[in-house]
Amino acid sequence: MDPRTDVLDLVSAPATRPSEAHRWSDLSGATAHLDPPYAVIDRDALARNARDMLRRAGGVPIRVASKSIRVRAVLDAILALPGIQGVLAYTLPEALWLASGPSRLDDIVVGYPNVDRSAIAALASDERLARTITIMVDSTDHLDAVDAVVPPERRPEIRVCIDLDASWRSWLLGHIGVHRSPIHSPMEAFDLAAHIVRRPGFRLAGIMAYEAQIAGAPDFPLGRPLFGLATRFAKMMSIAELAERRAATVRAVRSIADLEFINGGGTGSIETTAADSSVTEIAAGSGFFGPTLFDRYASFRPEPAAAFALPVVRIPQPGIATVMGGGWIASGPPGPDRVPTPTWPEGLRYLPREGAGEVQTPLAGAAAHDLRVGDRVWFRHAKAGELSEHVDTFHIVAGGEIVGEVPTYRGEGEAFL
Repeated sequence: MDPRTDVLDLVSAPATRPSEAHRWSDLSGATAHLDPPYAVIDRDALARNARDMLRRAGGVPIRVASKSIRVRAVLDAILALPGIQGVLAYTLPEALWLASGPSRLDDIVVGYPNVDRSAIAALASDERLARTITIMVDSTDHLDAVDAVVPPERRPEIRVCIDLDASWRSWLLGHIGVHRSPIHSPMEAFDLAAHIVRRPGFRLAGIMAYEAQIAGAPDFPLGRPLFGLATRFAKMMSIAELAERRAATVRAVRSIADLEFINGGGTGSIETTAADSSVTEIAAGSGFFGPTLFDRYASFRPEPAAAFALPVVRIPQPGIATVMGGGWIASGPPGPDRVPTPTWPEGLRYLPREGAGEVQTPLAGAAAHDLRVGDRVWFRHAKAGELSEHVDTFHIVAGGEIVGEVPTYRGEGEAFL
C-alpha cells in the first residue's frame, strides 16, 4: 500500500488516554482474525506521544531519530506534524534511501560516522543528495575516508556535523555516559572545526551532542533503587556541566563557521535540552513508540504505541503457558530491562531458568492458568525501532479496528545495520 495514505493521520486523534484494560481489549478485538506473531501501532497513542514530545520541547524543533522508528510511513506521518523538522538517520545507506526513495526527504543528518565506500561514492555523485544529507565526523580520519573515495575536485561539497562528546567526566564517578566522540572540550571542537573550514570539499553545517547519560538513563531503573538515586544525582550534575560546556563550544565554533544547527537531546531529556539556549533542535525518536525503557522516568511516561502478539502453543503444566518465540532482546547491557515485557493478560512473568527464548517462551503467573492453546499474549519491546527488525509490517489500529498496514524497513527489503 502507499505509505503516504491517511491511515497514519496524527492530527485528529482523540486527546484522552484510555485505561490499559481498554487499550489491550481494543487491540485484541481489532486483530482477533490475524494469526500471530504480528505487530501493531496504536495510531492514537502514537499521536498523543508526539503531541506530548512537542509540548515538552517548548517550541524547539524535534529532529526525529529514524533508528527508533524504522518504518517509512511512520516517519512521513511524524514529519508532517508542525514542530518536527528533519531526520536523524543511523547509517549513510539509510539516509540515501530515505532521500532517494518515495519519501524523498530533504533534511537528513546521519548520527554516526560512516566508512561505507559505496555509500560515500553515491553521496558524492549527486548534488541533490549532497545538499540533503549531512554526515557525522569526530576526526579528520572521517574526512580522509571521504577524500579517499572521491577527491574534493571531483564532487560537490559534502556537509558535515561535529559530534561533541556529551558525557560527564566526574572526578568521583569517572566517565558517565557512552563512549562516542573523542571531541569533548570546546578547544578540541574548535580545532576540528578549523581544520574542516580550511579543507576543500567540506562544509561544516552543525554540531551534535547526544546526552545518553541524561536522555537514555531511567530515573527509577528496574530493581535498582540505589543505582537510581545515583543516576538522578549524575543527571542533575551532568545537565549543568553540559549546558556550560556546549554553550562554550558553540561560541568557539561559531567564531569561524556559520553553523546551521546545534542538535542535542534524546527522548528522555527533551525538557532539559530545550532549556539550553545554545541548542536549536532536539533529536528524539523512542518516545513516539513508547517502549518499556521509558516507563521509569520521573517527568514523563509515553503510551505503549507499538506492541506485538505471540500465540500460546502449549501448556506444559497447569499454571504455565508457552508462547512461540519471544526472545526479541534489546541491545545494551544484558539485564531484565532488556527483555520484552509480557503485558496482556496482566500477571504473566518469565521463568527465571528459561527467560525469553528464540523459539519458545514459557510464562507463569496467575493469568497463565486461564490461557489455552491458540490464545495470544501481548508484549512490549524494551526499545523502539528494534521491534521493526522482527516484522515485515505493522497493522495500524485506531478506534478499535485495523485501519491500514504499513511495511517496516525489513518489509521493504531494507536492512541497514
